[in-house]
Amino acid sequence: MSWRIVVIKSKTKLDYKMEYLVVRTEEKTTRIHISEISLLLIESTAVSLTAYLIAELAKKKVKVIFCDEKSNPISELCNLYGSYDTSRKIKEQINWKEETKKLVWADIVRTKIRGQLSNIPISFEKERQLLNEYINQIEPLDITNREGHAAKVYFNALFGKNFSRSDGNVINSALNYGYSILLSVFNREIVSSGYLTQIGIFHSNMFNNFNLSCDMVEPFRPFVDRAVLRLNPTKLEHEEKVKIVNVLNETIQIGGQNHYISNAIHIYTSSVLEALLENDVSKIKSPSYEL
Repeated sequence: MSWRIVVIKSKTKLDYKMEYLVVRTEEKTTRIHISEISLLLIESTAVSLTAYLIAELAKKKVKVIFCDEKSNPISELCNLYGSYDTSRKIKEQINWKEETKKLVWADIVRTKIRGQLSNIPISFEKERQLLNEYINQIEPLDITNREGHAAKVYFNALFGKNFSRSDGNVINSALNYGYSILLSVFNREIVSSGYLTQIGIFHSNMFNNFNLSCDMVEPFRPFVDRAVLRLNPTKLEHEEKVKIVNVLNETIQIGGQNHYISNAIHIYTSSVLEALLENDVSKIKSPSYEL
């Protein structure tokens, strides 16, 4: 599978030639084979690219993310069709069984909290015990909202008692940036598999085009949390953003094998979709949180 993350941060011309992405700056010209690229992140608004290149990137299912003048992700390139049997898969998606969706969401929340638990230092005994209890208390559809209870305990343990996810600080900006990159990768995987991102398992906001992606991204958020905790940013500029994006190139275990996180997302997404189709939660291959 493709593995390279390409970040374009300054005035550049991008075009396509003989299966290569050609990157032209005033100083030099670089060629990167498109088959190697998993993510193209265009940070600068001073970048120009050809329609030919956009079409070829779409054909190869390369995720392309565009940023605004502040270098924050603002849009992404999403293919109209991801699979030869998209119509059949959408019909299946509409008919996913409610009971199965409840069990799948419970598994997603359980896995996410395990990931959060792995990020909490051993010295926080009370917080770790609480998260363990929440994991054991999760019911179908997480009707008692163990996810919400765990989040408060978790973020206070990581970033301090006064920390809130609603605060306008650099930590939250860094977290949101990393989450948005993850979400885009999940969008690619879901569309490539022939399904709609709009129809979710738990998330069902009529104004959200990425309900299903918002469901599946949850177990991978702790990897971004860990990267931000490790980085401890005082500002969020290009250098910090590249370090956060590079979490996709870290290696984790999933399905008994080591994979880059970007590839693990592909494996995880496929397994969740299979579980929903076959009404069998045991099909889900969850990530390991030991890096």
